[in-house]
Amino acid sequence: MGFTREELERYRDATVPDLVGDGPPRLVFVGINPGLWTAATQTHFAHPGNRFYPALYRAGITDHVLDRAAGLTDDERRQLTDRGIAITNVVARATAAASELSRTELREGGERLVARLEGWRPSVVAIAGVTAYRTAFGLPKAVMGRQPEPLAGAELWVVPNPSGLNAHETTDSLAAWYRTVAEAAGVC
Repeated sequence: MGFTREELERYRDATVPDLVGDGPPRLVFVGINPGLWTAATQTHFAHPGNRFYPALYRAGITDHVLDRAAGLTDDERRQLTDRGIAITNVVARATAAASELSRTELREGGERLVARLEGWRPSVVAIAGVTAYRTAFGLPKAVMGRQPEPLAGAELWVVPNPSGLNAHETTDSLAAWYRTVAEAAGVC
């Protein structure tokens, strides 16, 4: 499956519904914002170069590598939510790159995220991207790992962004981070 640049541009500013089950999730993964491919497939972290789903598999969170290019099937979405996993974003608006978001958008997105999480009552929240986390929550010195303060009552972790643009991480290093937060949430 593929899209032309023109086809993807049609999804600029679109939104992607949160992936969340009926009960309180145990683990919520939070992306920065949907990319255009994510908006086109209506699947969080979707893009051929994104390592989120391969890392979930290597971490033992899923039983196979979910298709990051075509998007998730309804059964795959249920597999995640049945395990207590939810996925959302700090900012809902799709862009070609997270750098298109303003500081104000990130801060306002952080406020909306807290409100969503208060309603969901998860055990653990894992925000994928330390720079976006710092901006959204006004914590310029925050580092990766478990944070000293909870977020909306949940244990809070900042984990690496799985984008293929993040050259500092590999699928295996991402899997180690994701396994750690899954264990903290009781998912693995």
